[in-house]
Amino acid sequence: MPPVRDLIDAALDDPDPDGQVRWQVISALRERADLECFIEARRLCAADSVTERLLGVDILGMLAPYVDRTLPVLRFLAAGEDDVMVLYSVLIAFGHLADPRSLPSVIDLAGHHDSRVRYGAAYALQHVLGDPPDRAGLDTLRLLTADSDADVAGWAALGFALTTGREV
Repeated sequence: MPPVRDLIDAALDDPDPDGQVRWQVISALRERADLECFIEARRLCAADSVTERLLGVDILGMLAPYVDRTLPVLRFLAAGEDDVMVLYSVLIAFGHLADPRSLPSVIDLAGHHDSRVRYGAAYALQHVLGDPPDRAGLDTLRLLTADSDADVAGWAALGFALTTGREV
């Protein structure tokens, strides 16, 4: 397998955040899932460039073996990031990692002014509610089912139904 830095450079050369090369690299790093991958992803999360932060977050969201080290980085970004796509990716990463410790950050972002961020929160909530589901998290998910954005409301309704076994 190529060195981690070479893989990251290849992903950064793909201008499309949903690009095939970019996601092939993320998948390869997920399979590798070693400390070097984590360190490089964490470094990207501190970059000035939105493109680099976005890639770092997307990689961290796939490194479940490093969840204890990843959550503080993602929670820091959730609290201070201005770019809506980075925030969206942070929320998707929280959902992939499925750790209830991220719930306060997800609840905070569920009220964001941008519907893309609220959509990410609707996705993440069902995965981070814990067992039994956290009451504040369920209330937030229920609130999102009435969101003005149909995609947010639909995803939240699905998450609520899957979590509780009943419709809103």
